[in-house]
Amino acid sequence: MRIPPERCLALMIDVQDRLFPHVHEFQALAERLGVLAEGLQIVGVPVVLTEQYRKGLGPTIKVLRDALPGIEPMEKASFSCCDDQEVMSVITRAGRSYVVLAGIETHICLLQTAMDLIQRNYTPVLVADAVSSRTAFDRDVAIERVRSSGGVVTTVESLLFELCRVSGTETFKQISKLVK
Repeated sequence: MRIPPERCLALMIDVQDRLFPHVHEFQALAERLGVLAEGLQIVGVPVVLTEQYRKGLGPTIKVLRDALPGIEPMEKASFSCCDDQEVMSVITRAGRSYVVLAGIETHICLLQTAMDLIQRNYTPVLVADAVSSRTAFDRDVAIERVRSSGGVVTTVESLLFELCRVSGTETFKQISKLVK
């Protein structure tokens, strides 16, 4: 199944200052998240930022705040975005069946969100190189669980070109420049 941009919404989950330096390969993750955030805007996919317990974990990292100007993070207390009434309301109102997932931690908030989305008849699209956990093992097991449960697993570059669909357009040129 191809993923059409007009049927997508993206959740950038809990990429916060105090936890971020403790996740596996956080520097590479920051770069991929920035590329994904900019690319999603180029192809017209709405992005929702969430923060888990802002007081303890701090604000969203600067890379994402800079890549997503004007998007205010939604604070949540639940691990799954679907268990937060406000976040779930945004997902429902968007009327889109594919939910792109990126952020931290893969084995907690992203996994629980993906499982809940599947249960609610959405298709989670987990961007494997734009997620992480404190350990690579936890991340990898969570990615496999999402895949085996019916979620889509992809990469930043693969997703952006899939959403772009054709070459030779201004959108294609912007995406190509972004992923170089």
